[in-house]
Amino acid sequence: MKFIYAIGISLISLFSFSQETPELLLAELTKQFPNVRDFTLSPNGKEILFTAQSVMGNLSAIVSVKKENNIWSQPEIASFSGMHFDLEPYFASNGLTLYFVSSRPLDQSQIQQKDFDIWFVERATLDAAWSEPKNIGSPINTEDGEFYPSIANNGDFYFTRDNPDLKTKDDIYISVYEKNRYQKPKKLPMSINTEGYEYNAFIAPDASYIIFGSYNRKDGFGSGDLYISFQTEDGWTPAENLGANINSNKMDYCPFVDTKTNTLYFTSKRDHTKVQQEKALTTEEFISELHKADNGSSRLYQVSIDALLKQ
Repeated sequence: MKFIYAIGISLISLFSFSQETPELLLAELTKQFPNVRDFTLSPNGKEILFTAQSVMGNLSAIVSVKKENNIWSQPEIASFSGMHFDLEPYFASNGLTLYFVSSRPLDQSQIQQKDFDIWFVERATLDAAWSEPKNIGSPINTEDGEFYPSIANNGDFYFTRDNPDLKTKDDIYISVYEKNRYQKPKKLPMSINTEGYEYNAFIAPDASYIIFGSYNRKDGFGSGDLYISFQTEDGWTPAENLGANINSNKMDYCPFVDTKTNTLYFTSKRDHTKVQQEKALTTEEFISELHKADNGSSRLYQVSIDALLKQ
């Protein structure tokens, strides 16, 4: 049964709780990549997958790090990635299926890219190797671009679709899982989608809330922001901005919540480069400032939203 939230949550009451400051995640392990984005954590908490990309974002692969003796391993490109443009991994609840997005051709003996589809790989056990990738197919994939898979416990499949035939831009869709198959996807309501860009939706396992990205809304802080909407008896509440503590004046996107701890993981291009200097920098100091983790490149962050979700 879906958890029901009270109707009429205002922006003031929603964010009256004390928010922690987002912290960089895996900064030492990920700084070797020009950009990192999106994040998924295995159900047992021992494997993280994220996307690493080139400076311009035209080269993209899914990277894995694993926890061994309570220490995260060095990043390695996932066995199914590294040849094509791959991104946005998402673990199924059993950890044995992994969904991701790719522009790889349906015939994987070819190298010519196609539109973005949602794919998946499987494994027999948590320690087994991943299978060859499989396209999830219709009705989720179409000739348009499909992105950012997220699945509720009841099997309902949430994702982003870029449909150029609609006057709206990117929208968030749901494909209901019924009678052991996915049904024709439907756009989520206008309390979530608008005529602008909505994307990167994380659905709570019980579908009680959805956190997603939206671009240049009137209540935004600049570029892309993260928003939340709650499931009620009357449908989805109007989406609320997650606030200036989480969102910055740069691009904030790709949310994922570890619901065991209510930790929000997300990607941000926030820039803390110190541009006003009290004295001339040495060459070493200048290079150090250029290469600091939060220098405007895409990086992974984490912050507790426990207080928000327990209101």
